Amino acid sequence: MSRSRTGSYPAAVSLVTLAALALSACSGGTSAPGSAGGKTLVVDTSFNLKTADPGREFEPTGSIVDKALYETLLTFKGGDVTKPLPGLASSYEESPDSKVLTLHLRAGARFSDGSAVTADDVVFSLTRVIGLKGNPSFLLDGVTVAKKDASTVTLTSEKANPALPNILPNPALGILNAKAVRAQGGTATAADAAEKYLNKSSAGSGPYTLTSFNANTQVVLAKNPKYNGAQKPTYDKIVLRNVQAPTQKLNVQRGDSQIALDLNSDQSAGIAGGLKVLSGPSSDVIFLLLNLDPGVSDATADAKFREAVRKGIDYKSLLTLGGSGSVQPGGVIPSTFVGALPPGQAPARDLAGAKAALAASKIKNPSVKLSYASDLTLDGLSFQSMAERVQAQLKEVGIKVTLAPAPTTTELDNYRNGKEQVGLWYWGPDYPDPSDYLAFLPGGLVGLRAGSKAGADPALTALGEQAATTTDAAGRQKLYEEIQTDLNNDGAFIPLMQPSRHIVAASSVTGLAYNPVWTIDVAELGAK
Repeated sequence: MSRSRTGSYPAAVSLVTLAALALSACSGGTSAPGSAGGKTLVVDTSFNLKTADPGREFEPTGSIVDKALYETLLTFKGGDVTKPLPGLASSYEESPDSKVLTLHLRAGARFSDGSAVTADDVVFSLTRVIGLKGNPSFLLDGVTVAKKDASTVTLTSEKANPALPNILPNPALGILNAKAVRAQGGTATAADAAEKYLNKSSAGSGPYTLTSFNANTQVVLAKNPKYNGAQKPTYDKIVLRNVQAPTQKLNVQRGDSQIALDLNSDQSAGIAGGLKVLSGPSSDVIFLLLNLDPGVSDATADAKFREAVRKGIDYKSLLTLGGSGSVQPGGVIPSTFVGALPPGQAPARDLAGAKAALAASKIKNPSVKLSYASDLTLDGLSFQSMAERVQAQLKEVGIKVTLAPAPTTTELDNYRNGKEQVGLWYWGPDYPDPSDYLAFLPGGLVGLRAGSKAGADPALTALGEQAATTTDAAGRQKLYEEIQTDLNNDGAFIPLMQPSRHIVAASSVTGLAYNPVWTIDVAELGAK
């Protein structure tokens, strides 16, 4: 997934638990018990959450949380991801060769304990992300972070890195209070032991602080009185609750919550009664992974078998599951980003061609396991229903597909360790630049999960290296189109769809905008 991210989706809380939570959290714009008149906002979402530690966080719900707790050097406003804006850095300059990025820190920025944010904190935080070697570490591959003076840092890349300003807004690159984190076992190495502390107490300069954190039920945030950034929060308290989509709709309709993030097009249709719906194309790409490692599956390692699967999928039928507004991307890069393939180049069903390719593979009675997270819902879409439809479609080709669902916490390990024969996953953007999708190439983060090892395709790897360092728009577009065409022809991944996204909110909530990196910024939300 990303936001690549394929993270943990614990089962949503029960209705009994929700009833209890509803008693302890107020409606938006009203006073919570014991809050002395403060405003509370309740947001329901299907959790994809493992940790609040920004150096380890790389899941969509985690990004919502850490966007509120920590400031990044650069940021985006609302849903506009065309140009990074000042965050903790008031300004920045790029060297002509796109190798050195110099950032000047905002004067007067303070952490929630009142201490000043310094260049040393920036160096520690970003070096820690690299040293932890966790899921977000790849964001700073080949980057060295250094202090130039008390309020200036430089990020030096081994190669031209024109995407770096677009990468820095990712919440995983939030800046930590180095002194506080070191006191709790924090280091810029894999020996770091600060995660437990960061799941109980925030150490950032963001608009909110962490009150409580439970990856299975809810996260509670409180307004940070020491925050002095540009985005002044309206709500004194934010409650994020883990709720499946049907219950999200009930809750927002009866006023138990003010925002529902995961309703599909059918669930959001006909919403009325003082509610509003924010609809638009999702940047999430759902795909099938076919493992290239014969040690995992002789069938999926066979190019003709993969061709049979690619031609055997009925993509138009799958789009009906995604509902109104869903689209089939041309390749792994979503249609909303620079570098996307034209829709006309997307794979199409060819049942006769699929059967011919399967016959050419000479695999008798082919049988594969299709693995996916049983508790995963994306943009209101259940992966169970998608898996069942893929199973039925490939049966028509002559391929036996055995469904192998498992809880996300279990299946995520199989996926990340490259153990799946066929996997059903998604990729949400880590940053709004096509270079994010080079992770699908041989030796890349996602490529390795599909048994596509470094050096497996030197020509494709060379294309990726060229695309990553090319700065002119036309040249980048052409290179990323070539890369995706190659992947579509013989790669390990089959892009299936971009589901539509529908966010439902109470009419009292203002400033709501969908951002493809962190979904929503709770600090931007107002009340009327």
